[in-house]
Amino acid sequence: MDIAKNIKIIDLALFLKKEKIIIFSDFHLGYDESLNKGGVLIPRFQFKDIMERLKKIIKKKKFKAIVINGDLKDEFGTISSSEWKQTLELLDYLSEHTKKIILIKGNHDILLGPIAKKRNIGLKDYYKVGDVFITHGHKIPNSIELATSNIIVIGNEHPAISLSKENRVESFKCFLVGKWKNKMLIVLPSFNPITVGSDVLKEKFLSPFLNINIDNFNAYVVEDKVYNFGKIKKLQNL
Repeated sequence: MDIAKNIKIIDLALFLKKEKIIIFSDFHLGYDESLNKGGVLIPRFQFKDIMERLKKIIKKKKFKAIVINGDLKDEFGTISSSEWKQTLELLDYLSEHTKKIILIKGNHDILLGPIAKKRNIGLKDYYKVGDVFITHGHKIPNSIELATSNIIVIGNEHPAISLSKENRVESFKCFLVGKWKNKMLIVLPSFNPITVGSDVLKEKFLSPFLNINIDNFNAYVVEDKVYNFGKIKKLQNL
């Protein structure tokens, strides 16, 4: 689904059509291992599901660049065995479809450097292409590139929407699209399959970019296809 002149949602990814760049966010590889260590016994299906979904999006396409907009891995203070293996496997797969992988540092990526170095990939706080400024969103970079951009793309927030009907609650990953100051702001959902995300109708936001009223933001829900659910203020009355 097109959400702007040059910008299209493809499942959980954002595609810049003119630049032929695709953007993903918040894989949180190793999250299932972290849960297991904390005593939450779930099967480790996460990476398999991530790769299957990723391959459906990418298929046989070639991109000028692929951007991972933060939180590629999950652990803050260590690199788990599954994070080593899975991040390298994912990066190797992506490298088959582009000559340029951009890794943007998220708040969970404190120790991503050694993994990125294995594949000679640098880490960035942000990346600008054309009129689009891409950053994870856990902080606002102090940069001229941000000031001179008209479109901002962030992750970090893991936006989702929960809708109730009688005793049943359904939660859906979603994109948020609205305004930050005088710029278009696009918030990407998490690519992690274990958690749907934070309910944007009820929960407080983490990102300083979202320290604003989002009533006029549009929600684009991702399920079997992308659905435009309209403005947040209308959804709050459902």
